[in-house]
Amino acid sequence: MKFMKLGSRPDTFHTTDGVRSVSSEIVTDLIVQVEGNRYLLHKFPLLSKCLHLQQQCFEAPESSSQQEIIFPEFPGGIEAFELCAKFCYGITITISAYNIVSARCAAEYLQMTEDVEKGNLINKLEVFLNSCVLHGWKDSIVTLQSTKTFHAWAEDLGITSRCIESIVSKVISNPSKVNLSHSYSRRGKDDALSCNGSESRSKNMSTGWWAEDIAELGIEIYWRTMMAIKSSGRIPSNIVGDALRIYAHRWLPKISRAFNNEKQVESSLESDSVAEVASMPRLFLKSIITLLPVDRTAVSCSFLLKLLKAANILRVSSSTKIELAKRIGTQLEEATVGDLLIPNMSVSCKEQYDVDIVITILEQYMLQGQSPPTSPPRSKGDIHRRSRSAENISELHESRRSSSASHSSKLRVARLMDGYLQVVARDANLPLLKFIAIAEAIPEFARLNHDDLYRAIDIYLKGHPELTKSERKRLCRVLDCKKLSAEACTHAAQNELLPLRVVIQVLFFEQARAAVATGQMTNIPGNIKALLAAHDDPMRPLEPSISGKTLQTDDQWSVSGLKTPSSNVSTLRMKLEEDDDLDESYVSGFGKSSQVKATRSHPNRPRRMFSKLWSINRQGSEKR
Repeated sequence: MKFMKLGSRPDTFHTTDGVRSVSSEIVTDLIVQVEGNRYLLHKFPLLSKCLHLQQQCFEAPESSSQQEIIFPEFPGGIEAFELCAKFCYGITITISAYNIVSARCAAEYLQMTEDVEKGNLINKLEVFLNSCVLHGWKDSIVTLQSTKTFHAWAEDLGITSRCIESIVSKVISNPSKVNLSHSYSRRGKDDALSCNGSESRSKNMSTGWWAEDIAELGIEIYWRTMMAIKSSGRIPSNIVGDALRIYAHRWLPKISRAFNNEKQVESSLESDSVAEVASMPRLFLKSIITLLPVDRTAVSCSFLLKLLKAANILRVSSSTKIELAKRIGTQLEEATVGDLLIPNMSVSCKEQYDVDIVITILEQYMLQGQSPPTSPPRSKGDIHRRSRSAENISELHESRRSSSASHSSKLRVARLMDGYLQVVARDANLPLLKFIAIAEAIPEFARLNHDDLYRAIDIYLKGHPELTKSERKRLCRVLDCKKLSAEACTHAAQNELLPLRVVIQVLFFEQARAAVATGQMTNIPGNIKALLAAHDDPMRPLEPSISGKTLQTDDQWSVSGLKTPSSNVSTLRMKLEEDDDLDESYVSGFGKSSQVKATRSHPNRPRRMFSKLWSINRQGSEKR
């Protein structure tokens, strides 16, 4: 760090009975009060360099021996005033990036200009600032940090803007120069992890060496600096996004702990001082959101969801949360279940997690355009024209790639939301309509099987025993029994919480599938055969994961230890005796079949039909 020494005389200032004075043979004739502190000084050295003191002495009444000047508010306080006074006496002072702002503001306040005396303090400070301080990376940052205390003065003197311009110019001209950064050497090599806990600091420094250094700035100055960096267009958006992530980690590390629950929030806001402190993170958060690059790959979905969690905890405006939700919706497929578990801070809603904001994110994801990009128009004068067939083939391949990407994205989102439902389904306060809203928002083709969805429904039924019969039917309408695996079907057939019609549908498809596979039943309608063939080999269910870890719960099910098919038939017959209400909506897809129509018209037919299916299956097993 560069510094400048002014003056040559030794320091003769001393304190006696709480009063600062200068050792001199000449009697003092000036008393200066700075923020309650008294200084016994001499008029001649001070008035010869300070125009403001000249004016004050001229206006103030003069006593017999000493004249008194009072400065109730002085920029930089007593340290800055004493530094200026020592300069007037020719005492050696040291100027560096740490005190140049306070010294410059104090000199401006005392009007120590060249008009008063050549080689005055203001001119020397300006030369040092422009020629040395602003040429150094660390000096520029330290100086910019110190302007926060003298915000109005630094703005009027142009110090803040000059420091920002210096920093931005160095970032733009040295986008990959690592050795300019001082954070790494200052913090030590033991700090090997970046703020996301996975990337090494050396990698982060090589991509954005400046990010950690400017993360020490206050939010207002940081916002102006980052806006200037973004406006230059010279820094890639992913590096800007990484810098924002580092800044968020620096300033918002303990928000969840500080505002852990609703009671803590209410008790914290009772105090004005605490409320003022609580408002600062809101300012940080809103500023970071406005700085997010437009490029969707610039920041990760996980980082955006962390911002959304902080926004929810800090109770920022709904418009800010909606803006974040829209951004998250464009890259929802990158999220994990743990990222979506946003704590609910609403007083009126007793849910554990904020499901409403997740529904908003899912709606934004489904609304985003998925149409394949069109080919650019050709000019009329283009000589090298491709044939129409070649152009059609190219457009077809392009459309297939776009559709494939969209399809795979929806598959990932479907698995993500089914895993999310399995977690929030345990919440006893989760309304049925919100559960169904998420389950029905996923397109039918996106769920290759319904095992994860069935598990979520099973968990919800266990956690909400108060559900009525009609509510359980409404819940299970989102389930497609044709897409259940053998293990899921076996479990569902014995699940006493499921409506009877779901159990019937599960058993029908399972036994019809088995009969077709063994060749024992050939008179199944063609539409049912097609459905069975389409779902002959359903995918095995994968457990929902939170941050890459598999959930181990007591709601998982497997084929081991379950009942035999014969006991399934007895369970079904018991259910049929309790409730013979078969809803037509749960036999959709079979309405055109004469066998199904007959089943609905004769109450005893379900027993005979399923008994026949079970007996055929047992005969096939005995032959094998």
